[in-house]
Amino acid sequence: MDSNLPCLLLVVLVGWVESSSENVTRHFDYCVLGAGPAGLQMGHFLSKAKRDYIILERNAGPGSFFHKYPRHRKLISINKIHTGRQNPEFNLRHDWNSLLSDRRDLLFKRVSSEFYPPADAYPLYLSLFEKELGLRVRYGVDIGRIRATQAATGRSYVLTDQHASDYKCSVLLVATGLWVPQQVEFVGSELVEGYESISTNPDDYRDQAVLILGKGNSAFETAQSILGRASRVHMLSSSPVRLAWQTHYVGDLRAVNNELLDTYQLKSLDGLVEAQLEKMVIVQRKEEGRRRSGGKKKEKKKKKKKRHLYLTLNKYIQNQEERNRSDVTAEELPAYHIDNFSMRKPYDRVIRCLGFRFNFSVFDSSACPPNSDNAKGRLPGVTAWYEGKNTPGLFVLGTAAHSRDHRQSAGGFIHGFRYTARAVHRVLEHRYHGNPWSSTKLLTTQLQSWILKRVGEASGPYQMFEVLGDVILLRGSHCEYVEEFPVQALPQLSALSGHEVSGQGLIVLVMQYGKKKIDYLGRDRAETDWTKAWKSNFLHPVLYYYDKLPTEEEMKLRPSGWPLPRPKALHHMVEDFLAEWDSPISHIQPLRRFLEHCVQTDLRAFYAESCFRWTLTHREPPLFCQQGYLKQQGVVHDSQLWQHAHDAGLMPTEQDAGTSGADPAFPSYLAHTGASVSSGLKLDL
Repeated sequence: MDSNLPCLLLVVLVGWVESSSENVTRHFDYCVLGAGPAGLQMGHFLSKAKRDYIILERNAGPGSFFHKYPRHRKLISINKIHTGRQNPEFNLRHDWNSLLSDRRDLLFKRVSSEFYPPADAYPLYLSLFEKELGLRVRYGVDIGRIRATQAATGRSYVLTDQHASDYKCSVLLVATGLWVPQQVEFVGSELVEGYESISTNPDDYRDQAVLILGKGNSAFETAQSILGRASRVHMLSSSPVRLAWQTHYVGDLRAVNNELLDTYQLKSLDGLVEAQLEKMVIVQRKEEGRRRSGGKKKEKKKKKKKRHLYLTLNKYIQNQEERNRSDVTAEELPAYHIDNFSMRKPYDRVIRCLGFRFNFSVFDSSACPPNSDNAKGRLPGVTAWYEGKNTPGLFVLGTAAHSRDHRQSAGGFIHGFRYTARAVHRVLEHRYHGNPWSSTKLLTTQLQSWILKRVGEASGPYQMFEVLGDVILLRGSHCEYVEEFPVQALPQLSALSGHEVSGQGLIVLVMQYGKKKIDYLGRDRAETDWTKAWKSNFLHPVLYYYDKLPTEEEMKLRPSGWPLPRPKALHHMVEDFLAEWDSPISHIQPLRRFLEHCVQTDLRAFYAESCFRWTLTHREPPLFCQQGYLKQQGVVHDSQLWQHAHDAGLMPTEQDAGTSGADPAFPSYLAHTGASVSSGLKLDL
């Protein structure tokens, strides 16, 4: 018997087992497609809720996008470690890279302390996040087809991988990001190099003239890397450059990448031009170098032909279909028609930096979300709660879900979509498991203090301004505080969250920028007068009061630029240079007056002796005294009275109350202004 026969049989047997297992359909309640930051963030929430899920990733590790992009290897997401605060929720306002978890040590600062970190640090962080939380990820699974099936039990999604294996799930969470290069078709587009494949060695551009198509961060990142080597760099797109510090949109040009603006405005050979890419033409002309003789034989040698690329316009090209694009006449170049045409000189290279688009190709027609109406159709269209339009049970996470707030908020970036992923999970928990959106029940007298705490530290509404907001459901003497609800889904509040709106109405708290275009570095850029808070230009809290839930029609007809329809009452908290909305007169007192208007009761806080006098002279003391002093709680004006009340058993001990009484540093003028005193709640800001 051949000695190799047992080994051969073993190989055949193993191959048969593998091939048979490849055709098995695996069933899960939740399939998460993609192990980038959005996929792992959702994986954490599903794991914490002990749900049946799997994360499928085509590459060998998490965050594969960051192994290649950005091409010049520096992230522009802020990693501000030193804030002077110990409050982890507040610190997330300035940490744009960490994902959300219950682990305070599982932050991005473990892998990098740089303000603008290296791109290679992010896959390392994601790997730590996955392993330390024990997330269920299956690598090397390249899904090539996604289709929807309908059965008596409901709709489900079937994902087929490269081995023809199927994964079937009731809910599909697509977190694949954007990685397909965005391209524009024009005559000569085949002569253009792509951002995804260009050389990142600056020396390769030495003494070359370079034209870059696009004016986003990838375009300026590329330009900045070659400024010191290229002879000139021109940038072209259909719209002028948009600066993030002017638009408040972090996807616009960031200051860390804008050195070319200096060289352009200071006339150092570089420049910006606006033109429609669809109307331009890139043509090629080859020019021979000079001939030179060598030796007695006078051999005539030729230099290598150097490729020159010219930019011209469609209207100047004659017989476009018949002519060779590399062979153009002088009459077809723009300088023949306009002698001072800005881009009349030839370029050595043309580079496309137009961003990325969603990969729709893997979706069967039964499961494919439509193209978005905005962002030039590069993104899938989703509802206000991030479910694909016409694809129930399919949710889009991360950058791909940015169509909801494109060019408006931070939903296309990690520091934004970590919160929208949590919002989607809360929708799933209510829809499929009957768990209502998490909320906090408060006494109405506690509402003002809770709002001040949220505007002072909450990172979700701060990062996802005008998109995620806190919803306060008024219930008379108490209220329910629902955090980080997608405000454009407000008409579906009950169906999505499990919370009903009572006859007392609701208040929605969002963070907003002003809508007026101003000089953001001018003298009058900020509003400090609290009586004109509605004129605030920078990020500030805004409260909307409704006596009933807005309808879908009202949401559609909301004023342009508004996140919500017109309310019954509106309150702006005046912008603050320190982003700390806790000033007694400018912030707290106007807020209290607004809340009193909404709940129709006195929300002032009283010292214990004041409550005592009220109970002796009034049939019904203020609500604060009813819920505080009359239940052996309250605020005593000085230490002597505090000790007297404590000895008499009228006040709880420090351990019971969780507070040591009135703050002696609290300004004495509050009594004269009628401003509310917040007690019993520590604002760790």
